[in-house]
Amino acid sequence: MSRRRRSIMSDQLKTELAKELGFYDTVEKEGWGGIKAKDAGNMVKRAIELAERAARKSDL
Repeated sequence: MSRRRRSIMSDQLKTELAKELGFYDTVEKEGWGGIKAKDAGNMVKRAIELAERAARKSDL
């Protein structure tokens, strides 16, 4: 039985982060399954940093 995961991040955000972190060419060639675990972790880390920054700004 196959389970499909729901994505928390939008495709647009994932694309922007992949470009910023320098592995979007891999995504274009191989899809999201082709990226390294380290790159995926860095993408999540960066997304969290951006969310925390946005939350701090909204508290002001």
